[in-house]
Amino acid sequence: MSAGGIAAIIAASAFAVIAIAIGYAVVRLGRAIDEVGASIKAITADTTPLLEEATTTVRLVNGPLQSVNNITKAAEDLTVKVSGAASNFLDKNAMAVKVLGTVLAAASKKQSRRSANSSQAGSTSGRASGGRKGKKPASKKARSTYDEDEEF
Repeated sequence: MSAGGIAAIIAASAFAVIAIAIGYAVVRLGRAIDEVGASIKAITADTTPLLEEATTTVRLVNGPLQSVNNITKAAEDLTVKVSGAASNFLDKNAMAVKVLGTVLAAASKKQSRRSANSSQAGSTSGRASGGRKGKKPASKKARSTYDEDEEF
């Protein structure tokens, strides 16, 4: 055997080792792909019932939401009608606008009086009977006929 024959044998052996290593890698890769496929099947089997339950839940929630949507739409329509009727009434009746302004002014004044009275009551030194220590409060007849806490 010559040097060229020995080199050929070494090269052939190296190629055989490389081929065996590639074959082993391909077999391992095939097993890994099989494991991934089995895992995907298991995940699919587990998630399918969950997706069906989620779909059922969404359907069950959509029913009441549709009812709420209908109620909201009806309230919106009612609001538009009431607003239109009120503006139409106020456009046609100038006297109603004046009366409404007077009522709002009186209510505002009454509210400011209440807040002023409540702030005064909190700043007194604790004498609820108007400064008469130890005596009963004044009778109802002695009070004025106009009581600020009465409603209009």
